[in-house]
Amino acid sequence: MTNDAGYELIASERMPIKAWTRGVPIEDQALAQLRNVASMPFIHSHVAVMPDVHWGMGATVGSVIPTVGAIIPAAVGVDIGCGMMAVRTNVRAEHLPDSLTHVRSAIEAAVPHGRSDNGGRNDVGSWQKEPPEHAKAKWAELEDGYKAVIDRHPKAAHQRGLGQLGTLGTGNHFIELCLDEVGAVWVMLHSGSRGVGNKFGTYFIERAKHEMRRWFINLPDEDLAYFAEGSEGFIDYVKAVSWAQRYARANREAMMELVLDALRAEWPDLTGDELAVNCHHNYVAKEKHFGKDVFVTRKGAVRAGVGELGIIPGSMGAKSFIVRGKGNAQSFCTCSHGAGRAMSRNEAKRRFTVEDHVKATEGVECRKDAGVIDETPMAYKDIDAVIAAQADLIEVVHTLRQIVCVKG
Repeated sequence: MTNDAGYELIASERMPIKAWTRGVPIEDQALAQLRNVASMPFIHSHVAVMPDVHWGMGATVGSVIPTVGAIIPAAVGVDIGCGMMAVRTNVRAEHLPDSLTHVRSAIEAAVPHGRSDNGGRNDVGSWQKEPPEHAKAKWAELEDGYKAVIDRHPKAAHQRGLGQLGTLGTGNHFIELCLDEVGAVWVMLHSGSRGVGNKFGTYFIERAKHEMRRWFINLPDEDLAYFAEGSEGFIDYVKAVSWAQRYARANREAMMELVLDALRAEWPDLTGDELAVNCHHNYVAKEKHFGKDVFVTRKGAVRAGVGELGIIPGSMGAKSFIVRGKGNAQSFCTCSHGAGRAMSRNEAKRRFTVEDHVKATEGVECRKDAGVIDETPMAYKDIDAVIAAQADLIEVVHTLRQIVCVKG
């Protein structure tokens, strides 16, 4: 059902579902998850759906879930505080060398990325020796909060909180160099709270499930297990998730410093200007909407209040966008967090070849091997269609074209 407000209404038995998905397909699994979420008794007003929506754990990626009196940990997810950061530099297109291979190599050398191999004995995704001083300084500001969480929940502890601060991670996490419409070079990166946030998220999701079993609460999906406001689990989860969101932001800041330092080997006078954006897209925050204080969970979605800057990245071979929010109340002042997957990782590996990937990433200095087929551009939705579907949520400030991409 469509209307003139920019969104479509998806049929639901309880609370409305408002979806900014015109011209963008939604998979049946995602529709079922949206209806499950909308059926929960503590949803406030409606569920908002972004054009990059796709299936996730419990709740879809690309949705906004406002709740009163409860929080669903799996709706926040296990990469708590995952998000984007972008900085415009004073380097321009005419300053670029003919080949950017050594620039990509310099970034890869500066920022640990990837996952453990050799059975975990070679943890390439963490600092092998001493982390850089600025990462240590950021950890010093975070350490007391971390200890406060694990003192109460020792099983949520992770051994590499400091060891992963300023590191990229795996999967769809990336570091890119991009050119905007006037030839300015941007550094853009995507990462979150790494292993420590994952451990927090996984631990509290299981605790919430335990609470549901304890009180014989039946759910349409066990991953919609929740903590009721005021309960011990709720109080402890809010403290943990708030800490992980601060860690994720600090992680992006630390990585950005490392990348800019690495680039100064090529451009000694490189500086970042005042236009820098650092935004979460997997998080929960207390906000006021439709006259009520609510907990807003954005799962793969970015806050887009009036005048707020955000980042909507495309895939490895597509455009990305710096956007400014319009403060659309019906979307809970939110926009999409990216293009959104069009298919699963396994389906992408089955369907596409290395040759397909090489063609799709022509002109981008990036990995072009079988190990990144699951991240090939064709595995994602059309970013232009995604941007068009949310014209009443954001305006485009800058259009970026990738020239270097480092994948986790």
